[in-house]
Amino acid sequence: MLIVTEKISVAELQRMSESFSEGLVKAVVDVQQEVMAVDSELHADLESLLIENGSSQENLWGINLYPDLEDEDFVEFDSMINIRPRQNNRSRGVEDESLRKALLHIVGNLVQK
Repeated sequence: MLIVTEKISVAELQRMSESFSEGLVKAVVDVQQEVMAVDSELHADLESLLIENGSSQENLWGINLYPDLEDEDFVEFDSMINIRPRQNNRSRGVEDESLRKALLHIVGNLVQK
């Protein structure tokens, strides 16, 4: 597991994705601190790592990165940690469009293509 605070390359993400049959890298993004944790079998483990490092759970959102894909296919909004009725998110996706845009912006800042 790795907390990304500065640019990470797509090549490094591709190496991480080799351990998953789906070719993905699980990630959790902190929308307040604008960092993300990557490279674990479970989003929950990445969430815990970020919380241990000062993040608040309500700011953490799970995504999947597909380093072999581009544009809108690069990021998938799908994680069990996203199910939060108290934050008006009742699915594994990210229902708020402005939040999805913020997540994409942060990922764009942290991943060097």
